[in-house]
Amino acid sequence: MKTKILYRVATLAAFSGILFMACNKSNSSAGTDSASDMQVQSDDETRFSNESDAVSDDVNTAMSFNGSVSGAGAAVNPGYGQGVAIDGIPHTDTPNPICDATIAVDSSANPRTITITYSGNNCNVTRTRTGVVVISIPQGVHWADKGAQVTVTITNLKITRLADQKSITLNGTHVYTNVSGGSLANIVALGSITHTVTSSNMSVTFDNGAQRTWQLARQRVYAYANSTLTVTETGMHTDGTTSGISEWGTNRFGNSFETVITTPLVISSGCGFKLVSGAAELIRTNVTITVTFGLDSTGNSTSCPVSGSYYFKLVWEGAGGKTYTFILPY
Repeated sequence: MKTKILYRVATLAAFSGILFMACNKSNSSAGTDSASDMQVQSDDETRFSNESDAVSDDVNTAMSFNGSVSGAGAAVNPGYGQGVAIDGIPHTDTPNPICDATIAVDSSANPRTITITYSGNNCNVTRTRTGVVVISIPQGVHWADKGAQVTVTITNLKITRLADQKSITLNGTHVYTNVSGGSLANIVALGSITHTVTSSNMSVTFDNGAQRTWQLARQRVYAYANSTLTVTETGMHTDGTTSGISEWGTNRFGNSFETVITTPLVISSGCGFKLVSGAAELIRTNVTITVTFGLDSTGNSTSCPVSGSYYFKLVWEGAGGKTYTFILPY
């Protein structure tokens, strides 16, 4: 059960892509962006969010599978056939829990480090990653400790989508804080764990050489009850009178944005690790788009779908006070 939780802890990967699709549609109505720009922006935002979240999952996995770092005992071995290097010595009897990477642990230095080196296809063979992520943990600190902080440095992490060979490259630093204490390896026993992820210097480079920066301030609460794992995300940043901001910055077209989570976003293992509820606003200079999740095709709240998709509803006011509404699957 622990392994399943660690490898299926869902993040809000689709969230930003959906929001920026909304932004693109509103821009189209206002005539401020071309159709091709809208498509590119939506894809950019989706991939940035997906890959940032994937790094978060890998970091949690790498720490949880090393008892000396987590301080809570290693998680159940998932059975992959790659070796883990501990203090530079390969341990082939300790398989690597990340499909497209190797893990090396240096517990003698200060800070201690876990280095994740990507060099292959992911488990689902949908993308290839190359590059390095280094987790730095001060001596004497265990990730399971309440208030523990680690620094995650992402260097030239290039992700290539196999379907069309398009790539993005990520660089920057995250700070992870274990607010509540506890390890995800023991979520079943603990019931709830709270983490935060912040970054002020994340950058992404696209195929055409364009770059942008993105800042993050998210809280994630992992909860386990009645055989169900939920992940609840809220924004932590405040800008003037606007609070609950989870992401902000400038997109590749030079437009500034803020993403505000107005109702906590919830993912549930009981619904196939899908985003089942929540709401957010994407704030641009001239438009605010409201997005509501966890709906059926008519725009009403729904329980786990037996088949098909959840839907989200986009609402914004365009030029001349006209209100636009879209209901789309995700």
